[in-house]
Order: sequence, then C-alpha cells, then structure tokens
Amino acid sequence: MTVQIDLSDKTALVMGVANARSLGWAIAEQLLAAGCRVGFSYQGERLKGELDKLLAGRDGVWSQQADATSEEELSALFARVKAEFGHLDYLVHSIAFAPRTAMDGRFLDTTTEDWNTALNVSAYTLVSTARHAEPLLRAGGSVVSLTYHASQKVVPKYNVMGVAKAALEAATRYLASEMGAAGVRVNTISAGPMRTIAARSIPGFGTMFEKAAEAAPLGRNATPDEVGKLALFLLSDLGSGVTGQTVYVDAGSSIMAMKIES
Repeated sequence: MTVQIDLSDKTALVMGVANARSLGWAIAEQLLAAGCRVGFSYQGERLKGELDKLLAGRDGVWSQQADATSEEELSALFARVKAEFGHLDYLVHSIAFAPRTAMDGRFLDTTTEDWNTALNVSAYTLVSTARHAEPLLRAGGSVVSLTYHASQKVVPKYNVMGVAKAALEAATRYLASEMGAAGVRVNTISAGPMRTIAARSIPGFGTMFEKAAEAAPLGRNATPDEVGKLALFLLSDLGSGVTGQTVYVDAGSSIMAMKIES
C-alpha cells in the first residue's frame, strides 16, 4: 500500500549525505518524491562529486559545503537556507563520526580527544544545527536525526559511538521539550544495521549484519528505503503527535534478547 503525500509547499535541509548508500539520501529521496524542495549540506569537497551526481537533473535542489562543527559554516549554511527558501519546514541530521582508533581498541582506552570528537560531531551538532534552524522553522516543522541501538545495549567495537548515540537520544528529548512550544517536533530514528560508509568503520560489521538479520523477528534487516519512509512519516503531518521519541525501524531485532531455534 502506498500513501500519497504532497509536500510541494514544504522545504527541507538534509545534512550529511555522503553517497547513494547514506541514510540521509534514503530520506531525501522520499522527500523529493513527495515534491519537497530540498537543500543539502556535505562535509568536505571530496564528497561534492558524489552528491552532485545524485542531484543531477533534479529541480528545486541545491547544495553547500558545511562543517557542522563550525559555527561560521553553519551560519553561512542557514543564511543560504533563508536566501533559497525564506523559511524551513524540515531538518534532517544525518551526521556521525568517531576516529577509527576509538573503534579498534577497548572502550576503556578511549582518549579524551576521541571522546570529544565523537560526542561533538555525532551528538552536539544536533543541538547546534537545531539552534541555527530555529528562527527559520515554521509551526508544524520537524527535526529528524539517526541513531542506533548501541545507545542502549553494548555492541562490540561500537565503543564511544554508543555513548554518542545515547547523548543524541537524550538531546532529542530536551530539544523536543523546548521546541514544542513553537509547534516544532524533534525525533530520532534508530535504524538497524545498514551497509553505509559509516558501517565500514565498525570492525566485524559483516558478522554483526548477518547475526542481526538472523535474530530479527522478520528474519531480515530493515532497508534504507524503510528508514526513508519512517522519516517521511515523522517529518510530515502524519506524525503530528509524535515528538521526543526514539523510533525503531530494525525488523524487530532490538526487541530480542536471544533467538533459539525450536
């Protein structure tokens, strides 16, 4: 069953698309298919070519380089949003990073530098981007970010990123509390294992991906398309009563303590 959603009068900023496998892109595809006008930010010129390919031939789109940890670059980005759109309806935060050194070793050996980098990029930038977006967001607006169940349960080698995702989820609740008075909702999507660029930095991800599918009640992993459809629900008026939530789309793997074949 397909529900037709018309977002032709809406605008969105999607931050953090790296390539066609990015969950940010899976969300953007749903927004674009619904007629939304979408701006994109990317981190570093090395990613520009991939994004340009994805946007080629599309109407109502634009992109700009922006390091989400830089107040100066965020100011420039949201000035562009105001110039292009005049206002903003949806903000999609698809940004996360931890140094490889923080993933390879023991969590106990996490350095101050790696901790600060992971928490800053992966959690604090949700707060800073929401702050920059706030003056532009109209009533009925919505913010969506991406998290992972390692925020709640230990996932081997996810290490400091699990802590960062827990901080992201807590930040989601605090932002929802403060932004709700203006009619803006804030939620985060907890996607199951996905074959993204970020996943490559997790040692043993291939095994993790297979085990999650085996344990899931649906007998598979969720797909990027399913993440995109959930985001469309949360961003649009279909999710008008949902805010401050961590919403799972993982084929049910997070509900399982273990799976024993009978």
